[in-house]
Amino acid sequence: MINEVSGGGVGSLGIGLSFGLAVMAAIYAIGHISGAHINPAVTVAFALTRHFPWRMVPAYILSQLVGACVASTALLVLFGNVASLGATIPSGSPWQAVGLEALLTLFLMFVVSAVATDVRAVGQAAAIAIGGYVALAATFAGPIAGASMNPARTFGPALVSGVWSEHWLYWIGPGVGASLGAFLYRFVRLAHPPEPSSCAKTKT
Repeated sequence: MINEVSGGGVGSLGIGLSFGLAVMAAIYAIGHISGAHINPAVTVAFALTRHFPWRMVPAYILSQLVGACVASTALLVLFGNVASLGATIPSGSPWQAVGLEALLTLFLMFVVSAVATDVRAVGQAAAIAIGGYVALAATFAGPIAGASMNPARTFGPALVSGVWSEHWLYWIGPGVGASLGAFLYRFVRLAHPPEPSSCAKTKT
């Protein structure tokens, strides 16, 4: 929206960095309190891999959707219905967009699982890793599919602005991608580092 208001003053790189830094700040601010899911796809994926209780999933998703709607309403009041309040709309075919959203969210969830569920990871770097990935994905994929990776982020602007174009793909893509990403890391984390060869042991 600010890019539209400023006549392109933010640019694709600025938009991507803004996405990533916002996510990074949220994780640092509330990660120790709620886990800072801020994403229904991530919440469901955590529940599927037993890192989050199913009984809390409905409340988390409701909170995420309400938060997105409140934020979109605040933007509507401040700037009007500029750029459809940042609604995510694919520039290409719906199937290209849903595939890209699935891939983007798969890698996002892989990173999230690595830094948030594996005790071997450096915990303090979680926000940097996740925010950095979001910034990267939003910068190169934003112009194609919106790089939502988050059904709540798409739902809020859609509801408040009334723009529902291909809305379904921003639930299916991230939902499938996050679930696959969580199970992929669950498989990868079972691997053990290679043992030193007998020759290497002898040399040491």
